[in-house]
Amino acid sequence: MRTEPSPGNLPAREHLPATDAGTPVLDVVIPVYNEEKDLQPCVLRLHDHLRRTFPYAFRITVADNASTDSTPLVAARLAAQIPEVTAFRLEQKGRGRALRTVWSASDAPVLAYMDVDLSTDLNALLPLVAPLISGHSDLAIGSRLSRSSRVVRGAKREFISRAYNLILRGSLQARFSDAQCGFKAIRRDVAQVLLPLIEDTGWFFDTEMLVLAERAGLRIHEVPVDWVDDPDSTVHIVKTATDDLKGVWRVGRALATGSLSLDRLARPFGDDPRDRELTDVPKGLARQLVGFCVVGGLSTLFYLLLYSGFRSVSGAQVANALALLVSAVANTAANRRLTFGVRGRGGAVRHQAQGLVVFGIGLALTSGSLAALAAATSDPAHSTELAVLIAANLAATVLRFLLFRAWVFPDRRGGTPSPSPVVASHQPVPPLHPTAVRQGGNAYPPPPQRPTAPPSPYDTAPYRADEAADRSWRDSTMQLQAVRPHDHDPRNAR
Repeated sequence: MRTEPSPGNLPAREHLPATDAGTPVLDVVIPVYNEEKDLQPCVLRLHDHLRRTFPYAFRITVADNASTDSTPLVAARLAAQIPEVTAFRLEQKGRGRALRTVWSASDAPVLAYMDVDLSTDLNALLPLVAPLISGHSDLAIGSRLSRSSRVVRGAKREFISRAYNLILRGSLQARFSDAQCGFKAIRRDVAQVLLPLIEDTGWFFDTEMLVLAERAGLRIHEVPVDWVDDPDSTVHIVKTATDDLKGVWRVGRALATGSLSLDRLARPFGDDPRDRELTDVPKGLARQLVGFCVVGGLSTLFYLLLYSGFRSVSGAQVANALALLVSAVANTAANRRLTFGVRGRGGAVRHQAQGLVVFGIGLALTSGSLAALAAATSDPAHSTELAVLIAANLAATVLRFLLFRAWVFPDRRGGTPSPSPVVASHQPVPPLHPTAVRQGGNAYPPPPQRPTAPPSPYDTAPYRADEAADRSWRDSTMQLQAVRPHDHDPRNAR
């Protein structure tokens, strides 16, 4: 997007470096509420799958948000028994709140989450996170509505899911196919900038995250999944649907008013070093021309309708001036937002004032054309007036685009070097602790210390909620290594 430079702009995506270090590459969060029966089978199955198939270090984080049963104790026991499992406790409900809290504190470069029922086939997990590790995409989602997905669920849920996605496409112009599938991943550098913009703390969290990311121009990768509905799901469909519709209205209004700072999520175009060496090339010219032509075409139709209406009650010059004034204000606002990507209210008054100057030039061209027509014939036909005005407006449109681009909405980033494409050089994050965010004084018993295992060259060494109190973990820069000895071919000299 074309906005003022922001210190929060994202650098170009880079492939995460594959060197040896202990920080997990992937942190899979499982948000739970009163899941004492399903939690242990889920974690054991997921851990076994990752241990067998995932080639990098990983962590599984159980995010318990205000469970009232024995879920916290089950999570603590799993964390004590399995080195790659961490337990985290919140005292407030909300899946979005749990994901925001854990993702914000995690040091893993790739963050994911999945529902505790494991409705999605785990074979889709590696295809989900691979584009994020490679630097190809910013977010990844599982899609149950893809043509190649295989889904088993009732007609009621199928109808609700498809209807909801149609609402998103019609109201928020969403292009992703499935907002509600509990199987998503995001790069940590993107999450650090995107999460503060998300307001929802419940089920609408996913949708809001995807809509904002898509509007900001981030790349969303979709993975077809095999999905089997959980008949024992505790989701309240009516309440969730109502909250989702409220969220759609809130996000749509925020996008319409430009109150979201989506420019902070902008990435430079392309990762080819040759693109960065080019100079004196207008950035985004083709896209701006297309946007300007679309806005100009609609503005011309709007102007002609206004002129025809005003002409029935006034003379040609007065009708032309009024129609051009109203359409000029609308044209400036539309080009500001759609063509040149300027969002927010900052500078809006100045832009409209400059637009009125451009309007004055257009008025001079069109009024001069009408005056010349009146001098040539005393009683011109209405169709002739319209033809002359169309020709004059075409000339004024070309001049308007040049003035808009060079004067009203100039690219103020010209000559400013883009930020260095540094990825995953994050500072160490304080360790998660099960009672770190609790507001009450009743904490469940901390898990017992597990026996110290002999060092292994293939240990994933994730930090634990009950460990690293002395902040002695290694720097959180991603350094990937294989998890299993047989991943290395002994015949390979490297």
